[in-house]
Amino acid sequence: MRDSAAQGMGSPCCPAFPRGAGVSAGPGPGEKGLAYQETPELLEGVKPVPGSVEAETPNGPGPEVRLSLRRWAVVLLFSCYSLCNAFQWIQYGSINNIFVHFYGVSTFAIDWLSMCYMLTYIPLLFPVAWLLDKRGLRLIALAGSAFNCLGAWVKLGSMKPHLFPVTVLGQVICSVAQVFILGMPSRIASVWFGSHEVSTACSIAVFGNQLGIAVGFVLPPILVPNLEDTEQLAYHISIMFFITAAVATVLFILVIIVFREKPLFPPSRAQALIQLKPPEEYSYVQSILRLLRNTNFVLLIVAYGLNTGCFYALSTLLNRMVIQHYPGEEVNAGRIGLTIVVSGMAGALLSGIWLDKTKTYKKTTLVVYIMSLGGLVAYTFTLSLGHLWVVFVTAGVLGFFMTGYLPLGFEFAAELTYPESEGTSSGLLNVSAQVFGIIFTIAQGKIIDRFGTQAGNLFLCSFLLLGTFITVFIKADLRRQQANMDGEQTVSKPPFDLWLFPYYELRVTPALSSPHLLESLSLGHYHNNHDSLLLSP
Repeated sequence: MRDSAAQGMGSPCCPAFPRGAGVSAGPGPGEKGLAYQETPELLEGVKPVPGSVEAETPNGPGPEVRLSLRRWAVVLLFSCYSLCNAFQWIQYGSINNIFVHFYGVSTFAIDWLSMCYMLTYIPLLFPVAWLLDKRGLRLIALAGSAFNCLGAWVKLGSMKPHLFPVTVLGQVICSVAQVFILGMPSRIASVWFGSHEVSTACSIAVFGNQLGIAVGFVLPPILVPNLEDTEQLAYHISIMFFITAAVATVLFILVIIVFREKPLFPPSRAQALIQLKPPEEYSYVQSILRLLRNTNFVLLIVAYGLNTGCFYALSTLLNRMVIQHYPGEEVNAGRIGLTIVVSGMAGALLSGIWLDKTKTYKKTTLVVYIMSLGGLVAYTFTLSLGHLWVVFVTAGVLGFFMTGYLPLGFEFAAELTYPESEGTSSGLLNVSAQVFGIIFTIAQGKIIDRFGTQAGNLFLCSFLLLGTFITVFIKADLRRQQANMDGEQTVSKPPFDLWLFPYYELRVTPALSSPHLLESLSLGHYHNNHDSLLLSP
């Protein structure tokens, strides 16, 4: 078999070596491995394992794994302009009744100012995800912050009751911006952060979006009081829109200055393997098809969509539900929304830290899902009791788990789909969330109008129960963690011992039993211009 390999016959997992590469008679009795004669053609293109002594030498030829201090500036800046965009999503819904009075339109029309975010995302996901894969993080960050800034300024032109179409246009532009934002958290975490901090980084990135929703609940009722005089209302609304536009402009300028495509060195073994893969080998269409053939990921898409869709519906209709039971409490309705989101941000951050420590993705996701269902049941039956403080407590419990689930879904998806693009997997999750969000918002709104808030919330509870059962059947196939573990094995004991005189002696070790390590080697660890220098175990 050894002679046939040298003569070019090869095998599916042991490709033929280029002609002219001589083969020795092999090791002596009792020795393991094959010894291949050193030739210039065989040496060309061979790279050391990332993290090896040679790779970590400043002048070494291999990719060096190192963390960049800029990573914190990147993720915090992203969180800030994501915050601004999320604020613009909910700023109409949090004072729904005031905008209905100002523009003279129906509550359903104001609901659509929130739902247009969900509707716009669905057709634009795939073009934006393709751009993210082909052009990278910086272009997507620039586009997202630019659209967010433009939409904010357009809204300033809608300060008359008959200019409702202008405010719709501004909101649609902002909804285009969020297509460039929602798929970024897990991608930023993977490209900029090490393997032991990716979940925390993803939580921080999602944190900004949730904080924006929180500010969107609490600030509009304060800035725009419920007044009968439309001129006074226009003045207060213009203040809110102007502050938003100014903040969006500053953030856009900062993105231009601060945001970079990627760090100089890969932050983790898994990211190093992806960067070593030649770009021409990547097919966006094939990537989507592979994701849709991944049963565990498809189950997660449905479960994530059900949970997040319920959150979108609750956020959009919260003002209507609270005002129905507590008339004149617009400010407290906003504070309840603030409670939901702030407690959810704490849940998201704690869940990210917990995942980085334990890597228990499946168990954590399932527990958080069950607790989200319990929180929604409690909120449903306490909303009509007449005690606002009880509503605050149950809303806080609901938000801690339901909002805390959002980064869990992103990170679990990144694990299940590695080495596929995080932008694509996150985008598919978000499409599911937008579709269910539109369906749940319209359906719950109709149910509330006809049967009351309790029936509307029980409608959402039934779908959270379904999502819990679906989550049970997701298998914890943690591919990214396995790749990082295999990478660490190659550092402590390389799969091949290379002796640079006068032969390369290739030893087969137990590390080669990992399918993910074989996959990582095929991405280019030991690659010449002709064939992979790889032996079948």
